Amino acid sequence: MFTQATFGFLAELAANNNKAWFETNKPRYESLVREPALEFIEAMGPVLKTFAPSFRAELRKIGGSLVRVFRDTRFSRDKTPYKTNIGIQFRHALGRDIHAPGFYVHIATDECFLAVGCWHPETDALGNIRDLITQKPEQWFAARDDKKFVAHWELDGDSLTRPPRGYDRSHAAIGDIKRKDLIAISPLSAREITGSSVVKSVGKRYAEAAPFMKFLCHALEVPY
Repeated sequence: MFTQATFGFLAELAANNNKAWFETNKPRYESLVREPALEFIEAMGPVLKTFAPSFRAELRKIGGSLVRVFRDTRFSRDKTPYKTNIGIQFRHALGRDIHAPGFYVHIATDECFLAVGCWHPETDALGNIRDLITQKPEQWFAARDDKKFVAHWELDGDSLTRPPRGYDRSHAAIGDIKRKDLIAISPLSAREITGSSVVKSVGKRYAEAAPFMKFLCHALEVPY
């Protein structure tokens, strides 16, 4: 699957982030980045089914699990056309019609990590999560502080500086109620990414995040 040559290509792309270079080196992109990523996605499909059956590993070119290499530069000062990381997302089977938590893989020369949860959820979705934390704090703490989960995962993302309107500032979980992102991050090394057991390792980490993901799915009324 992924090799050190994958990281070498990403480093070269960062140093030559322009259309002419990419078009010349597109066969290398296909063999060193896209094909290994698709192989990984395909291998993750049956693994996800064992512990998160509502989530999908999609091989489709458009709307699939592999995030497109092209950057959206319309509202950015950075006009470089290509992403210099590999992004892989395993979305909920209900697709883009609902807001649901997801599983993510980030591979780059400077860092590699796994992520789970809801990043920048829409207002209604975020409200539903906050409400469930407020109403069922014991369930939230059990998920957030699960021993297997905290062994490899850490909550991340943006938070409000003050409690959101309508929530008790003295609530035991007010620190989490203030969160604008409900995500957790688990770092991976380049050695793990290029290792022969990467699928098994990623699957194990994701499975350890099941309590956290189940809580979010419950809040958003979607099956896990």
